[in-house]
Amino acid sequence: MGYTKEHAKSGIDAKLPKIEVWPNQFPRYEITIVNTEYTSVCPKTGLPDFGTITIHYLPNKQCVELKSLRQYFLAYRNLGIFYENAVNKILEDFVAACRPRWARVKGEFTSRGGMHSIVEARFPRH
Repeated sequence: MGYTKEHAKSGIDAKLPKIEVWPNQFPRYEITIVNTEYTSVCPKTGLPDFGTITIHYLPNKQCVELKSLRQYFLAYRNLGIFYENAVNKILEDFVAACRPRWARVKGEFTSRGGMHSIVEARFPRH
């Protein structure tokens, strides 16, 4: 059986823990956050997926609180979601939480069958 529309949409609407923020005190500086322990599940095979998620952003009025972001990432552990959808969902949830001037989310996923994937999404979207 091939991939279905349900596979393609899996995980996109999942309710995940809230990403909390705190008031930014300084203008015009960049923040990079790297999570080397990202894991989720392939929605078709149920096999685990592993990778590194990097968030690079220019805060505006708020910065992301790291403990809440860690809890947010942990919620992906048993979530069936494709790499591409995960990176885009992370970007959308991150932007909704802290409203940065700009942001980039990059997912670098471990090899399977001799290939690995790198997925990147940016805000604002062009």
